[in-house]
Amino acid sequence: MLKKLQNSSIKDCNRSELNVVCDELRRVVYETVMQCGGHLASNLGSVESTVALFYVFDFPNDKIVFDVGHQCYAYKILSGRLEQFSTLRKAGGISGFPKRNESVYDAYDTGHAGTSVSACIGLAKARDLLGEKRNVIAYIGDGSFNNGLVYEALSSLKILNTNILIILNDNGMSISPTVGGMYDILSEIKGNTQSENIRLLENFGLTYLGVKDGNDVDEMVDALTEAKSLLENGSVLLHIATKKGKGYEFSEEHPTNTHGVPPVGSPKDREYSEVLGECLCDLAQKNDKITVVSAAMKEALGLSEFFEKYPERAFDVGICEENASVLCASMATGGLKPYYAIYSTFLQRAFDEIIHDICAQDTAVTFCIDRAGISGADGETHQGVFDLSYLSLIPNLTIAVPKDTEELKAFMEFSETYTHPLAIRYPRAGKVLFDTPKTQIQVGKWEYLHRKDENKSAKVTVIATGERCLIIAMKVLQNLQKLGMDFDVVNARFVKPLDTELLRNLDSEYIVTLEDNVFLGGFGAMLDGVIMQSGKACKVKNFAYRDEFIPQGKIGDLQSEYGVNCKEIEEYLLEILQ
Repeated sequence: MLKKLQNSSIKDCNRSELNVVCDELRRVVYETVMQCGGHLASNLGSVESTVALFYVFDFPNDKIVFDVGHQCYAYKILSGRLEQFSTLRKAGGISGFPKRNESVYDAYDTGHAGTSVSACIGLAKARDLLGEKRNVIAYIGDGSFNNGLVYEALSSLKILNTNILIILNDNGMSISPTVGGMYDILSEIKGNTQSENIRLLENFGLTYLGVKDGNDVDEMVDALTEAKSLLENGSVLLHIATKKGKGYEFSEEHPTNTHGVPPVGSPKDREYSEVLGECLCDLAQKNDKITVVSAAMKEALGLSEFFEKYPERAFDVGICEENASVLCASMATGGLKPYYAIYSTFLQRAFDEIIHDICAQDTAVTFCIDRAGISGADGETHQGVFDLSYLSLIPNLTIAVPKDTEELKAFMEFSETYTHPLAIRYPRAGKVLFDTPKTQIQVGKWEYLHRKDENKSAKVTVIATGERCLIIAMKVLQNLQKLGMDFDVVNARFVKPLDTELLRNLDSEYIVTLEDNVFLGGFGAMLDGVIMQSGKACKVKNFAYRDEFIPQGKIGDLQSEYGVNCKEIEEYLLEILQ
């Protein structure tokens, strides 16, 4: 049936055939995600509503924005990408998120939560001003509906005088189970369709329609047909209830574990998040001032055990990164010791609060920044390659980058008594490069992992920050030692402050920096400034990512392609050491 639809319209199907289409879509999504990895449970739950959307609306003339994008797989398949869908999340293949440069059906790029309503209002105003005829639809989950940006958009909907359809896909989940006051309101509405809380939504200028069964394609066709007619007179909110993981029992029962799925057979190193969770529990056992804050991602960040053991000190605020930052700042000013665990790409959403609430007040907040550096198959919106740049410019903030999971433990011990803002950044998967930290953690102090001569600097010193770059440095060292060449390797475990004492005493002719971050504003750029101001007569070569957005692909391949290339580094060192 799906192949047949590549040459015909879904509008030609009868109602019974629509159910067949749903079954086939669900199978293709499941089988592809098992092979390629991706967001499974959310996409399984959105199949029927997507089929009904194609049946009722006219894409690509009508425009739809999927909030975050975790629910767009069926849409991609129905919009002519069935044959390419097996390339999902692979380099050069179909993205796991909506991409305007991939298809005319994708109206707006998404990847972070809460943007869809604002985006749709903008698309609708463009339609109005250009005199075009089309419907504009925001498809948003109840987890994203907690995000403050949604309410900024809704507050302007009446003022901007335009009409959009908001489909609120309510499955009780984001990555973690949905929490918060709005979730309680939606839950109450689902249990009572005459609820006075509906008036709250209607006060934004929305006609409320719901609650409809989002996994019943017939009911969805009828509901969307009604919503389409109501759009002629104003904006509409269609509230649908769906089952995350629909159609596959394990996914239905474990929607958090099957939210994001790795490809079958993927090797699994120990994750930094697992070590983080253990450390936080150990610290909390002896220090009752320690609290943990998450923005709807406690399982993915290794915090489940902490939330179970210390529920009174564990806070999941939903997809509200700015709120979480201010909450941490105020907890610290009140005498607590908060730890804010978050992905690198999501932390950047709270940049203003990091500056003014946390760092300007010099509060003892510790950021535990997961998925730092290239994250891989999720593409541009999830690559954590900017945090060293956007954090390093902020006064009072110390930035630490452990060389392995063992050093993360040492940094966590260090953090307990540290009384200033501290950011600890690390990738997802980790290894143990050394049995124990070689030297005690001191603010702004680096360590030599290898010295050609203990009494003087080698001709070349490679200064690398973070596990991935240190692995490259040590691998190149081993290769060149086989050829009779040698150089010094430094673990730059603090990016801010830099180890100015070590740099001042360095007499190498060449300094090479490696980092899992963009060059602009990053570690290498900071070091260049220090070297230039010192007047040292040495040559500096920086290996970092170019000034480009990095697409999806395998982590190692992307590192090489975008500027941190093991082969290129080795060739450079060969040339200057021969």
